[in-house]
Amino acid sequence: MKKHLSKVLVVASMLSLASCAGGPNAQTGTVLGALGGAAVGGIIGHQSGRGLEGAAIGGALGGVGGNMIGNAQDQRNYQRQQQYYGQQQQGYYR
Repeated sequence: MKKHLSKVLVVASMLSLASCAGGPNAQTGTVLGALGGAAVGGIIGHQSGRGLEGAAIGGALGGVGGNMIGNAQDQRNYQRQQQYYGQQQQGYYR
């Protein structure tokens, strides 16, 4: 049990650091992915008699996946913003 608790704490600390390394969509994606993954993992793990472990694994995987999706959205938003401001400046200096 102690071994599993330390793994859960390591994964939770990694997720908390990963959520700080991005924009608002990455942070939101991390939280929502972790919550959804923990719920699904808990349900699946409960069927095999290991609900807590399933929730921990599902939460970790969901958090990482949500962060990746949110970060991709932040990158697209940044590129669109740069294109918009680039077009505005070109029209201004003509």
